[in-house]
Amino acid sequence: MCRKFISYLLSAILILTLSCGCSAQEEAKEPAHSSPGSAVEGADNSSHNAVTSSQEEDTPDTVTFTAQDMEGNTVSSDVLSGTRLTMINVWATYCNPCLREMPGLGELAGEYEATDFQLIGIVSDVQEGAKESVIEKAESLIEQTNAAYPHLLLNESLYNALLTEVTAVPTTFFLDKEGRILDTVVGSMAKEDWKEIIDGLLEEL
Repeated sequence: MCRKFISYLLSAILILTLSCGCSAQEEAKEPAHSSPGSAVEGADNSSHNAVTSSQEEDTPDTVTFTAQDMEGNTVSSDVLSGTRLTMINVWATYCNPCLREMPGLGELAGEYEATDFQLIGIVSDVQEGAKESVIEKAESLIEQTNAAYPHLLLNESLYNALLTEVTAVPTTFFLDKEGRILDTVVGSMAKEDWKEIIDGLLEEL
């Protein structure tokens, strides 16, 4: 009971924080990159000029989680091991910049070999065990934006693994097959700009 209460509390705090973050993005100039493990700041897709992030010399911690997808299937961080690069996009149903970039993300998800690249979404304002109507709203938005890749529902495990320092949506993480965070981008971007980042990271792996 205590664990469930803590999970709901974390979710409420995160949703409140991200609600403010998405609004703040509308006035921001360009997406921001951050090094693995560092705090991130809000940004939007008004400009697509990437800010280069410096890679830390120390090996970052690996990400581990267990969550449920939109169909109620259990998905763990083991899913990262099957592909060289995983892009995890944290979005929210109320976030217009998130929704505007999702059609492009849906296209990207189908343009790479599964062994090279995969894309996963996290619906940050819909938690596991939410009312069916809330989940159906998220499913409808996923369908409308043709974002036909796996989407996970928020829970305590995901929050602790990835979202503790997220201050705005969309926030996107790039991880290698070991679960190490290679790059973090706050703000939405056009498909071609995401592709440039993806191709660059794949060349480095």
